[in-house]
Amino acid sequence: MKGPLFYSKILLFGEYGIIKDSKGLSIPYNFFKGALKTEKDLSETAKKSNQSLGRFAAYLAKLQKDEPKLVSFDLESLQKDIDQGMYFDSSIPQGYGIGSSGALVAAIYDKYANDKITVLENLTRDKLLRLKKIFGKMESFFHGKSSGLDPLNSYLSLPILINSKDNIESTSIPSQNAEGKGAVFLLDSGITGETAPMVQIFMEKMKQEGFRNVIKNEFIKHTDACVEDFLSGNVKSLFGNLKQLSHVVLDHFKPMIPSKFHALWQQGIETNDYYLKLCGSGGGGYILGFTQDMERAKKALEGHKLEVVYNF
Repeated sequence: MKGPLFYSKILLFGEYGIIKDSKGLSIPYNFFKGALKTEKDLSETAKKSNQSLGRFAAYLAKLQKDEPKLVSFDLESLQKDIDQGMYFDSSIPQGYGIGSSGALVAAIYDKYANDKITVLENLTRDKLLRLKKIFGKMESFFHGKSSGLDPLNSYLSLPILINSKDNIESTSIPSQNAEGKGAVFLLDSGITGETAPMVQIFMEKMKQEGFRNVIKNEFIKHTDACVEDFLSGNVKSLFGNLKQLSHVVLDHFKPMIPSKFHALWQQGIETNDYYLKLCGSGGGGYILGFTQDMERAKKALEGHKLEVVYNF
């Protein structure tokens, strides 16, 4: 059995901000993907995945019992497949901020949800919000509290614009310019990050009035502007806002940035060769980079693994 493929995602803008109703923009990233598979002889990794699916199935049974109106699954088939050695075969690195659990949630919903909302029907705002809510509840199994956006992105394989918590829509982004010098890229920190502790730090910081003001008056302001600039293709304004955003993150989100990247972060702001921002919750995994000249950024970041995601 080889199930359909579900892709990783990149939240270009909106990490942490969307918890507090900023705009956000999430795009599918087809370089990494996963699918449900069944085999008789499981490798160690597949065995772990199979056991994790067993625990997930028990969680889904409880979710269905607690919220019967929200979602129901063919739990019998799911359990039978798990008993026969089903696992999630995925190239998406875990703890890297690109939606490894999101792709798994999307795959399980796609195969086992009863009366599922499909990608082929007219996706009204109500349907998108309902899907997001279902996915949020499902993904909470993996890291505490989930917005449901990662699985939604993986399930639809479309860019998603978050206007606010209750207002999301699928969107289109400007076509890539294959000849362009500018790029969005991923920088590999070489460290695995964990979502829950990072979100905890953020929630603690939100208890301070000073930090709340920074989030509202600077972080959300620049995030919203970046989303609008990116969607309208206004590259000049985008890089002005990115510089501000990168600065705010370095000043106020230090615990989320692996310490060995603090100087590189600062260097980008000072030289304008590139600007860095968090990819997901931070703490490790990938860091997102934006540059108007990829060759210059490569030289400045020599010795680091970079992967281009989008060309300007």
